[in-house]
This record gives sequence, structure tokens and C-alpha cells, in this order.
Amino acid sequence: MTDQPQELFAAVDSLLAAVDGGTVLPAPAERVRLREAAGLTEAAVAQALGVRVPSIQAWEAGRAEPRGERRDAYRRLLEGLARRYPAPSATPSAEPPATPPATPSDALSDAPRPAPQWNTYAPVVGGAGPQTADGAVARPAARTTGTSPHPGHSVAADAVPTHSVPRPGGDPAAPGAADADPDPARTHATAPHSGGKQLAERPTAPGSAAAGSAGSHSARTRPAPRPGAKKTAAKYTAKYTEKYTEKAAAPGAADADPRFENGPLAVVDADADGKVVAYCVGGLILDVPAKSLPALVDWTLKEARLGQPKLSGPGKDADPLLVLTDTALQRYGLPVTLTEEERLAGRLPENHRAVRQLARAEWKLTKRGFGPWARIYRPARGAERSCVQLCVPSWHALDARHWDGAAGLPPADLARLLGVYATRVMTPRGSTAVTGLELMTALHPPTRASEPDADGKRHSEHNPGSLGTDPVDPAPCEVPDGHPLLAGLPRFHRRTPAEVLAEEAYDWARPLTDAECMKRFLVGIDVNMAFAAGANGVIVGLGAPAHVRQPVFDAKLPGSWLVDLSHVDLSRVKAGKEWADLDSGLLPSPFTPSGERPTGPAWYATPTVAYAVELGFDVDPVEAYVREENGRYLDAWYNRLRDAYVATMADLGVPADVPPEEFLKAMDGHRLRDPHLAVVVAAVKATVKGGIGKLRERPRGEGWKPGQPWRALARPTWRPDIRAAVISRTRVNMHRKIVKHAAFTGQYPVAVLSDCAVYAADGPGPLDFLPYRAGKPLPGGWRLGVSPGMVKHEGTQTVLWGEGVREQFESPELNLARYIKTGEVTTKDTGE
Repeated sequence: MTDQPQELFAAVDSLLAAVDGGTVLPAPAERVRLREAAGLTEAAVAQALGVRVPSIQAWEAGRAEPRGERRDAYRRLLEGLARRYPAPSATPSAEPPATPPATPSDALSDAPRPAPQWNTYAPVVGGAGPQTADGAVARPAARTTGTSPHPGHSVAADAVPTHSVPRPGGDPAAPGAADADPDPARTHATAPHSGGKQLAERPTAPGSAAAGSAGSHSARTRPAPRPGAKKTAAKYTAKYTEKYTEKAAAPGAADADPRFENGPLAVVDADADGKVVAYCVGGLILDVPAKSLPALVDWTLKEARLGQPKLSGPGKDADPLLVLTDTALQRYGLPVTLTEEERLAGRLPENHRAVRQLARAEWKLTKRGFGPWARIYRPARGAERSCVQLCVPSWHALDARHWDGAAGLPPADLARLLGVYATRVMTPRGSTAVTGLELMTALHPPTRASEPDADGKRHSEHNPGSLGTDPVDPAPCEVPDGHPLLAGLPRFHRRTPAEVLAEEAYDWARPLTDAECMKRFLVGIDVNMAFAAGANGVIVGLGAPAHVRQPVFDAKLPGSWLVDLSHVDLSRVKAGKEWADLDSGLLPSPFTPSGERPTGPAWYATPTVAYAVELGFDVDPVEAYVREENGRYLDAWYNRLRDAYVATMADLGVPADVPPEEFLKAMDGHRLRDPHLAVVVAAVKATVKGGIGKLRERPRGEGWKPGQPWRALARPTWRPDIRAAVISRTRVNMHRKIVKHAAFTGQYPVAVLSDCAVYAADGPGPLDFLPYRAGKPLPGGWRLGVSPGMVKHEGTQTVLWGEGVREQFESPELNLARYIKTGEVTTKDTGE
């Protein structure tokens, strides 16, 4: 008995030593408070500790704990922050400090540090992006619950300004009425259900349709949780909603379409006990009662309130999208991965149990079947649609080339990432390329309702400005090899420039001059959203072409022109209103993708021929295929994607309209500020390129043989002439800036690849060769900035590197623009 007190004392001493030694970490809420008080982003902490951002999110949400050396390092960080930023109760203050404490990074750089809110996603209410009265995307408030990181401040006083795009100079918009405490009726509430989790409800305005019908929602009519379950559920859901929900609804959120109050999509996940929940945009978690796949489709259409309002007046609402995680696939009897045979077919077999289940419930699948992007529907009844789209990441629905590692994200993070994309672009309809093409149609639907006839009835009619419902035959010169229009050509005939329209992006390079070899660096600049900028304002044909002999060229008439431009001499051209003398041997030709001067008549799109006239030369077309019915079909498409890109870049701390030095600083490491939003930026850019490429989609598999039609030809959006016009204009835009820069500075690019140009310079940055005067760029030349058409720094290598690479591969004209970003060259790239 005498040893028992000693054992008790030893146990207590061990416990105290553990606490004193710091093995017990602060509560999750305190971890969040300390990081936010210091102005540190999740990405910055993750980088310092050598982990991924989701790990930091899990530690701060209480879902996981660090181990080993990382636990000690994380504890050390939190202890250091706690000394610098004690809890408000420990340091009461009568008045708030004038400015928040400086972070260590402030002492290292005089550049303006991005505000912490740029790393926070602005959640979506009702499937539409929160916007202010002037159209800017609204920012979420700092937190939903908890105390302010600054002593003496209330949460409302520290609310984040509602504009996501900072004003010129890097300062966010000044706080105003939008920063005040939200109306309690518009804040997020929680409602328990029987599964032991809480459900975060959408903010609704008193008297709104959403509020009045909330009781009909299955997730909000579940019975009360069992005793003891509420506390555990609240702990998890409070962390989730605190992180992903906004403090106040954006202006006008109460007017959002109540049919889609829960956003455009949901990520469906199941736990080990088979409990299924849906993670929605904005932090909402819905209980999913469906026990089978047909029941899941029914629940989505009848109770989930998912979807997105139409983007154009005569258009259609977007169908709800369900993203199925691996556990959800197992819960509903679907394979986590496809077999090799299923992968090649792109779908499950017709006799699969899940497919038969849907058929018994009278649900149908589209022609592409049950694949990575499946559409499950019943025939429409009038204007009412019954369709749900499924996305299966583990079946490679989210291509890693465009979505990076999004497929492996936790459900909440994936819902956030896809929600940003859906809100700013549209609900994904497939790959980024498919979505880019679908966005064109969504903004310009092919039909609309007519005016009432004599009987008061409306009929479907062609929507002016759209491509219509029926495909049109292009001109023979516009189609790729193997098209049915070329069936009469000899089998191995190779078409000449006088037979085929070859409007493609640049792939040109030249040897360095002696003067350029004396410089130290090769600096690459990349045009932001180059093909989107090329689509802006371009006039394209809306109908079938008309063949014309000996036409008079009209720059406002879209089409394809057979004309000889071999006489164009770039040694003396018009650069704006002035004539300029240039070294034509150092310039690419604007008329060919290879940059070589044309040798005779060839087919060109209207923008290319118009540029020859702009340079000061006469043109005399031999024949043409022109389209009298035309318009600026892609303008709305460009505007939508431009706004998505600029808004997301602003969230990453790269604002528009800032001086070039500040822009370059903001771009440095911007992807690390929020890796998930960086993926959205990549997806937006892929949507542009993929959408343009889909306009001339080539046959893929399908047992196709040259001369036979392929599936894409049946679409009215199979328009190779529109693709040619956009690429032509993009290449001309590049050349126009090259000429302007050369005429003013005497500097010429050494390589051009698509939207990247490489120059030799004495310094390692773009400002070492771009002419700026008092912060103003050369009019009509290259301009640093985030907007489409402006440029950013692509990469820098040394001149010695460039010459060494070319010597290694015995290619004096190897295109260095292809490798300027990383400096890595492989034998695969060089064809060896």
C-alpha cells in the first residue's frame, strides 16, 4: 500500500511533464485564431512544416493531429504565436490598436503583403456568385463564430471588405456599410439530424421563398439527435461551417433562385457506417437519405435544391451535379476504378447492376453511357427537365493536366474548388474542353420562344446571334484531312497551302545574333488567356459559307480567302500610324505558323488578310468563302471567362491595374497562397483552349475511316472556321506587339511559341527589356498585367543555357520558348 501514492504521484508528474513539454496542442479554434492573428495563410504554414494544405486544414478543424517531429514543430509555431498574439481575455484593451501587428514577412520586404482574405473563398448562395451592386464579387466575412484576433475588436469590426478585387496600388476597397454586422436572419444556422451531424443551413431572408419552404427539405426535417450525439456533431460541423461559410449573405443573396438555394453541385461522401452526406458550396452539409442510386437521383431532383440558373434569357437551367467520392461509389454499388476494358470503352457495361437499377426505375442514360461524366434523365415534360449529372473523379473525370490533384481532395475542399469554377464559369458538363464549348451554347442558345400567334401560342424559333440547331457544311479548304468533303481526293494526297486553311499558333525560332549572345539572359513573357483575348471582338460567321470568285476583300466579312501574300516585305511596315524600318530577318512572318514567309497563294482567315492591309500592303484575293450572316458570337463567352480569371487571380493576391513592379511581386508565389484556387485558374485557362479546340474536334476511335463522318460533325458547334478566326487573330495580336516593340526598341524575339515570346536581355526580368516610362507601357506593345492580352513573366534562363541546349541537340533553331519556364529539355521534346 505504501507504493500506491508514489505511483499516483508519478502518474500525475508524468501528465504535468507532458503538458509542460508541450505535447498537448492548443484547441483547434485557438490554432485558427493564432494563424489568422499573424496574417499567415494555410499555404504558408504548410510550406514551412513540409506538409500539404489539407493537413493544416485538418489540424485546424480537429479532424487530425500532427505526429512526431511535425507535431513538435507545429507546437513551437503555436507557442511563438501565442506569445506574440495572446488571447483577448489575457490582454484586455480599452481601445483597439490602430493597425494589426506586423508579421515577420513585413520586415523582409517593403512590398504590400496580400491581405489574408485573399486566401479565403467567397461562398456561393443560391448557385450564383455573391456580388456587390457594382458587379464585383463579394468577399466573405472573416469568421462565422469566435473572437477577433485583435484585442478590443468585435468580429463585426474586423469584417473583411466585400470587394474581392483590390483597388489600384494593392489596397482593398475601403470598409463601408457592407462591413457591418449581418442581419441575424441572413447568417448561417445549424440544424441537427439523427445521424449525429449538424446541417449548416443557407442564409435566407425573412419572407423569402427559400425560408418559407425550408420545412419541406428532408435534411431539415430529420428528428432530433440521440442524447450525447449533438456535442460531437457540433464540434465537426462548426469547424467546417466556420471555415467555408460566409459571415453575411452578399447583397441581393435573398433574391437568389430558391430552386437552387443549395448551389450548383454537391460532393457526395459516405462514412464507415454507411452514413451519406453531401458537401455543398459555401459550407453547407446535407444529409442524404437515399439508399440506392435511383433514390439518389430522385432525392437530388426533389429535395436537394441543387442546380444553377440559366446564363441567358432563352437558355436552360444547369442540371445539378453530384460528385461521387470513392466511399460513395462503394455505398451505391459502383466500382471505385474501372477495368481496362471499361476504361477504353469509357463507360460501364450495359449489364452492370447499377445500369440495370436505373433502367428498372425508368431512368435513361445518354449515348455516352455510365462513364466518368454520366447524365441520368427522363424525357422532358414541356419546360420541366429531369436530369442529374454525375462526376466520378476516381474514373479520371477530372483530368490531372487541367485539374491538378483535385480528384484526391477531401470532399469539403473539392466542393469548394468545383463550386468556385461552377459559379464563375458554369457547372462542369464534362472535361474543361466540353465545358468551354457548352458555355458558348449556354450564352447563345440556338432557339427561343416566339411571339404569341393568333391563338396565343408560342413556338420555338431561331435565336438571332446563335449558331442554330442544325450543323452547316464548312468550306472544303476549312476542313481537316479525312473529312467527307475530301472523299474524292487521292488517298495519299498532301494538300498545299492553296488547298487548305492552315491557321495555327506560332512555333518559330531563330539563331541568336552576335549582339544577343553578348547579353546574359533569355527572358520569356507569356500572354494571359491569349486565345480568349483573340476571341474578344472577333466577327465570325453564323451560317453556311458562300463561294465567291475574284472578291473584293472586306475586313468586316468573316470567311476564308485565297490570296498571295508573298509580296509582303517586313523590312518596312506600318506600325500604327507610322512607317517603321525593321530587320525582316529577325521577325517571324505573321502569315504562317512556322513564321516562314509564304511563297505563293494560300488560304487565310479574315484577320490574317486584314493584318496585311494594316501593315500597308495591297491584297487581291482569287476566291473566297464568306459568311454574310455573322456577328460577335464569342464576346459573351470571352467576358464570362475573363471575369472568372481576373476574379480568381484577385483572390490569389494578384489585383488588376497595378504598377508593373507590384504586379511582378504579386505574381511571385501566388499559387502557394491558395493551391485550390490556383487549380481553378488552370481550369479556366484550359476551358478557353479546350473550347476553341472543340470547334474542330477530330475523330477519336469510333472505328472511323478517312472519308467517313464522325460524331462531332453532327453538332452545330463543329465550326473550324470560327476556330481558325480566333487562332488567326491571336497570332496577329502577337505579331502586332512584336512589331511595335521592335520599331521602338530595336529588340526582336529569338523564339515564339503559341502565346510565349523569348527575348535576350541584360537582366533576368521582363522590366529589363520592356519599355516603361513613368509606369506607362509602350502604346500597342507588351504590357505587364493580369488581364487577358497582357503578359506575365514566364521564365528566365541564361544565354549560355540556350546556346548549350541548341549545341547539344545540334539544332540552332530549337524553339527555346518551349523550355524557358523550367530549363528542362528531354529527348522526347526534340524527337531524338
